[in-house]
Amino acid sequence: MTLDLKTVDIQPLRHTYAHVARFIGGDKNASRYQEATLGAQPEVNFHYRPTWDPAHELFDASRSAIRMRDWYALRDPRQFYYATWTMTRARQQDAVEANFEFVESRGMVDMIPPEMRQRALDVLVPLRHVAWGANMNNSQICALGWGAAFTAPAMFHAMDNLGVAQFLTRLALLLGGPEELDRAKTAWMDAPAWQPLRRYVEDTLVVQDPVELFVAQNAALDGLLYPVVYGSFVDDHVALSGGSAVAMLSAFMPEWHDESARWIDSVLKTMGAESDANHAQLQQWLRVWEPQAAAALQPVAQLALGSSGSGALDDARQQLRARLAKAGLEL
Repeated sequence: MTLDLKTVDIQPLRHTYAHVARFIGGDKNASRYQEATLGAQPEVNFHYRPTWDPAHELFDASRSAIRMRDWYALRDPRQFYYATWTMTRARQQDAVEANFEFVESRGMVDMIPPEMRQRALDVLVPLRHVAWGANMNNSQICALGWGAAFTAPAMFHAMDNLGVAQFLTRLALLLGGPEELDRAKTAWMDAPAWQPLRRYVEDTLVVQDPVELFVAQNAALDGLLYPVVYGSFVDDHVALSGGSAVAMLSAFMPEWHDESARWIDSVLKTMGAESDANHAQLQQWLRVWEPQAAAALQPVAQLALGSSGSGALDDARQQLRARLAKAGLEL
């Protein structure tokens, strides 16, 4: 018996979808990110205008003062679409679980000096509410923004902030107990040190322009909060004062901030380079929101770091200025 094995080369009739091909210059092989992102924004067949906003279509690019010839130019340098985002976060979740297990199994919480443990709780746990506000704001950016290249990463960012809130909840339960969540909520609602930041968060909840909200939340507030809290406070102060367990339990936050900053800076750079009007508008928003964010974080920095809090906040502002300068923007 003889077997003849032949190789048949089957040529595909087309290499990608038609709506993707018009963005990549023809029928070429497209990446998974491109196929999941390009041309995904609904543009036609809106049968009615929303009753809550009859001046706009359901999806309407004119909701923002920023104008783009192609909103798909705002591509995520991380190349995140749903699959790659979930796989990345799953790996990070595994690392966080390992950290929590290590801290618990080694009894590291008991090794933290009591006063340092309480200060970590006082500073970190109320930030659950800030992360929840960031979740709401990025959900709003996704709802009102235009172009899947801009709105899809915003939704991922919203869910990442929900994860941050959950990690802070677990940290509170491990370092203290359920009563720490009630204490943190009371502090968020009533303690003088938290009221400027609470007001900032609540003010951003009613910002209507999705790009202005992006600037206020993701660039201005997070650009200062994460370096101050998870850099100067947790890594440089708590970890060096017997609280290395706290740094392990919150390791996701600074790692995530550094990663997501690439996307935020890329969006700002691309928008600003589109036109002089865009550039001027972005700078105007930054000059409004960044000083407000700094003022809101001043009492929190002092709560965390005492007399050195102002210096840590100034350092964070300089870091943010350097980031914005690379994106072609100034404060």
